[in-house]
Amino acid sequence: MITYLNGLLTKKSPTEVIIETAGIGYSVQISLSTYEQLPELNASVQLLTHHHIREDAQMLYGFFTEHEREIFRMLLGVSGIGPKMAQTILSGIRPDELARTITVGAISSLTAIPGVGKKTAERMVLELKDKVAKMEGAEKIIDLPNTGASVRSEALTALVSLGFSREKAEHSLRSVLNELNGNTITVEELIKRALQHTSK
Repeated sequence: MITYLNGLLTKKSPTEVIIETAGIGYSVQISLSTYEQLPELNASVQLLTHHHIREDAQMLYGFFTEHEREIFRMLLGVSGIGPKMAQTILSGIRPDELARTITVGAISSLTAIPGVGKKTAERMVLELKDKVAKMEGAEKIIDLPNTGASVRSEALTALVSLGFSREKAEHSLRSVLNELNGNTITVEELIKRALQHTSK
């Protein structure tokens, strides 16, 4: 099993990177959480990986932190969630916010994440609440201020309606939320700041 890759970052997008190591280029699927932390192209990078093997394919999923990989693997244990959905979920909400949302049982915030329906959200809370609470540093995660996923979802919808591509809108929102460092924000202010990012 491949547990991490250390090499040259030769390609990157919000969903995939290619890392060259020992003359071999590895395609690695990533979330926006990891994408936002990547260095510039042709720089050295180390990504932790989850090696997913199926009968018809082998896929590598990459993570900038052990915390994100741990939550990804927890998500895979939930009925109905595969690697692609887990990757999508972690692109829609930061790992620490996801852990907090599951811990407090905020179903409405979970269903605001793209691709997550009510039944899936309920299963996530039911099956992961105790596991998340036992994670290292869980006390700090639970006490974090929360920018609700519903706020982020409303802002994303507004930006797309203004003509921005979903990828660009999500990238701008993630940049703003990273700057907030967990502090709360209104929908209007989030949209305003995201528009400033899209104009850069």
